[in-house]
Amino acid sequence: MTLPYYEVDVRPILREGGEPFSAIMEAVDALAPGQSLRLLATFKPIPLFQVLGNRGFEPAAREIGNGDWEVIFTPAGQQPDPGAAEPAPAVDGAITTGEIWPAPVVELDNRDLEPPEPMVRTLQAVEALSPGQTLAALLPREPIFLFEELQARGHLWRGAFEPDGHYRVVIRRG
Repeated sequence: MTLPYYEVDVRPILREGGEPFSAIMEAVDALAPGQSLRLLATFKPIPLFQVLGNRGFEPAAREIGNGDWEVIFTPAGQQPDPGAAEPAPAVDGAITTGEIWPAPVVELDNRDLEPPEPMVRTLQAVEALSPGQTLAALLPREPIFLFEELQARGHLWRGAFEPDGHYRVVIRRG
């Protein structure tokens, strides 16, 4: 018998400018063995994928409209409900953990550029690389549209938020 999702909706907390991390972790601690967590948020919480991945959960994420996201965190080795969300890429966007990448040959600082310039500048730099080479870019926010474009072009990436709130992505040309 499959347990129902334990649902936590942090959208009101986020809209009021609050920090929902403690509410999420309380929900995780309240899960029954084998139970999945259904999280509703105002953005795709990619940093949380690694945090809960370290606790044995696999994310499946989908945008549900108005910029809101649903993420189902399922205990590793269990299948998520097929009607819920589509499997999310790995935390780093496309690769297996432990894989060693070459040092970036290009470092871009796109933090002060207005959209779509950070994406355009990053894609131009990636296309100038030789296959297998990497570049690193600092961006003003999580580059959701860039990820879609990188995937369509066959490139791999890893990314995370920096302590200052900017997003750092390392891209390997496919």
